[in-house]
Amino acid sequence: MGKIHREMDDIRSIELDNAFYVEDGTWIESLTVASNTAFDPETVLEGISGASLYYSSEIPTASDEIGIHRLTLLATESYPFILSLVLRQEAIPNRIVLQNGVFEIVTTTRDWNQFRSMADEIQETLGEFELLSVTQDKEPGEPLDSGRLKEVLVSKLTDEQLAVLEIAYNRGYFHVPREMSATELADELDVAQSTVSERLRTAERTLLEIIYGSRE
Repeated sequence: MGKIHREMDDIRSIELDNAFYVEDGTWIESLTVASNTAFDPETVLEGISGASLYYSSEIPTASDEIGIHRLTLLATESYPFILSLVLRQEAIPNRIVLQNGVFEIVTTTRDWNQFRSMADEIQETLGEFELLSVTQDKEPGEPLDSGRLKEVLVSKLTDEQLAVLEIAYNRGYFHVPREMSATELADELDVAQSTVSERLRTAERTLLEIIYGSRE
């Protein structure tokens, strides 16, 4: 997030909609980026090391002077990454926005002690922390916006691949031990077993390419 903020001159805000940790400091991130001028996400990311664009869509606005894009990218985040600081304290991140070089964060913690521990670590690693408000609520709220990243991932699969994954998952094909065999899965889909195997491998390869990139 910070790298994109530094790369763009007319940035308004960057919101972290969702993130999925891969390994070795690499994350799949879903971002909403708003700028005072139109911009090309691919051009912006070309100048950022450790970041590769997987998906982007432009959000229509009423003004020609504002550009908003929803991005999904594979990014290597150096320590300290604000989301990892929140998660290290087992707090629930509800909203993370970077604006004017400052992170605004909404989180849910179990109690004041957990919040204080998170605040202390953020101040120690990032150098500054300001508490704007505190509310007490029995409902913790949703962790970021889980729907957007799921929407992107699903959009990369065909209807046939989605169908075989959904049925396989719901019927226990991926459980250990398996609760449904490949033959039973093929019978339920009314296709040949070889077709089921092909659709599963293709779907799994597509999802792995999102994480690790194409082998070609």
